Amino acid sequence: MFFYKYQHRLKNLIKHIILFPFSIIYGIITGFRNWLFDQSLIPSTSFNIPTISVGNLAVGGTGKTPHTEYILALLQTEWKSAMLSRGYKRKTKGFILADQKSNSEILGDEAFQVFQKFPNVTVAVDEKRVHGVKKLLELVPDIQLVVLDDAFQHRYIQAGLSILLTDYSNLYTQDMLLPAGNLREWKSGSKRANIIVVTKCPEDMKPIDMRIFESELHPETNQMLFFSSFIYDELKPVFQESDHENWTYEGLKEKNADVLLVAGIVSPEPILGKLAHCTDSVKTLFFEDHHDFQPKDFSVISKQFDMITSIDKIILVTEKDAARLVSNPNFPEALKSRTFAIPIRVEILHDQETLFIQKIKNYVVENSRNSSFPTLKNTY
Repeated sequence: MFFYKYQHRLKNLIKHIILFPFSIIYGIITGFRNWLFDQSLIPSTSFNIPTISVGNLAVGGTGKTPHTEYILALLQTEWKSAMLSRGYKRKTKGFILADQKSNSEILGDEAFQVFQKFPNVTVAVDEKRVHGVKKLLELVPDIQLVVLDDAFQHRYIQAGLSILLTDYSNLYTQDMLLPAGNLREWKSGSKRANIIVVTKCPEDMKPIDMRIFESELHPETNQMLFFSSFIYDELKPVFQESDHENWTYEGLKEKNADVLLVAGIVSPEPILGKLAHCTDSVKTLFFEDHHDFQPKDFSVISKQFDMITSIDKIILVTEKDAARLVSNPNFPEALKSRTFAIPIRVEILHDQETLFIQKIKNYVVENSRNSSFPTLKNTY
């Protein structure tokens, strides 16, 4: 084990050394682009309704979708809410308003996931966020606020409230620019955020650890820092054909059931940690983030599941993977009755949830307008 860890660190070091010059070039390009926005040489568009951006500096893996859902759950009962995403890895182009004919290929897995979970929220996708908001207001003029998913680097639109996420195990202050690291822009870009959230924290995170993280991130005086953790809700059938047997975390523990975890996400480790408390037998099949499952993948999944000899066995997938699988015509019929999703929701730690909610709702109240026509405004 020691040799493996040493070898892994050595490979990463060599990778960083080789790719570092390319990261400098990438940083110069992104830095110049941000400078153009900062100097208003490229204009940003703001809107006369509240717009909330949820994003990050790193490429994936910080929990944007669960935090977007958390915010929508807070706001949808008081304001007519919309969510706009670019629809990453969808097979369509341009603006699309979600409807009952939509699926993950049309909207992308994350937007489709939100559409399924929030029937009272208007969901749309558009690569061009400014155009997307304009179309939303044109087609659904009574919308009162828009949540922008993964829009921190999309500076053509100026969000009224910007929420920046960073992973507990990989803070942006300890990361490097692409391609040597995972950062999309220089760490100084974090200054544009109004709120910073350290995600995927341990539920029992101590106040002293939070102070250490605060010292590391060193937020600006006008920024608020929060810490969040994932809560795993009970297993949910992916297909209507799912087994009626009561598959729960407690049920997994009682049976010591065999689990095949199929995940196409950046960081499956937290899920493995959860399952470790439920069963001693977890086999894994990991794919790249937003993986487009093909018949050959299902063949591998079927073979792996068949190799498990236990009667008490199920397939578990993430909600994001479930959004892609539920409408995939190639998913094996024989596996549908034993395939369940792992729902995730966000919890703000250290009794700071009330403050977090108040911050967001205060922004919405203070910035609500009767008019919804866009105006051009300097970014900073």
